[in-house]
Amino acid sequence: MSASLPVGGILAGAAVAGIAAGGLCAYAALSAGSQIFGRTLIANRNPNEIALTFDDGPNDPYTFQLLEILAAHQVRATFFMIGRFVRERPDIVRAVQAAGHLIGNHTMTHPWLVLESPAKVRQELADCNAALEDVLGERVSYFRPPHGSRRPDVLRTARELGLTPVMWNVIGHDWEPGIQADDVLGHVERGVSRNRRAGRGSNIVLHDGGQAGIGQDRSATVEAVADSIPKCISEGFSFVTVEKIS
Repeated sequence: MSASLPVGGILAGAAVAGIAAGGLCAYAALSAGSQIFGRTLIANRNPNEIALTFDDGPNDPYTFQLLEILAAHQVRATFFMIGRFVRERPDIVRAVQAAGHLIGNHTMTHPWLVLESPAKVRQELADCNAALEDVLGERVSYFRPPHGSRRPDVLRTARELGLTPVMWNVIGHDWEPGIQADDVLGHVERGVSRNRRAGRGSNIVLHDGGQAGIGQDRSATVEAVADSIPKCISEGFSFVTVEKIS
């Protein structure tokens, strides 16, 4: 006769398994580096390449200030834009396009997509595509999920709409209240150095705007970018847009 497990042991084991499964799902849905729910672009294998990206714009005046800095150093970046702000400020969107930067979809209203219905996910992506394409007069091909949140159906819907999902492997934490340029710069430099040691390129996410509305203060981001670009160039890094990531 085989020994039976105590009921308490069975329940405890089930609880541990449930916690582990929940942790795995959270990692798959929210970790920028996870590929469990589907492939996303992160960074190249060239440790000397940096993709500089900005989320949550367009945003006056900080998007314009970033354009001036990028132009001064002949750097192209990628801007993932929120559709409702695109509708409000198409002039900024056109300025980003005219400066030669890549523009991507960051949904219409910046929700946590893992909490939305499949129909709402499709609407968020399709409406942002429409807003951008009305202004740009050309197709949008890249998408970054707000907060990095995604499920398998989110990534599938993006691809059905012609969008390639893009994540990141360096984050500047520039949305945090009261953060200073030196703090943003420190986060970025540590992330880029870590990736370089690992033999990987860097995909940096910063913010030229904020989801609460146009006018969010991103002066710390602007200052950090102004300091970091010439430093990166002097250290042998080159800058690419996310369309160059494979």
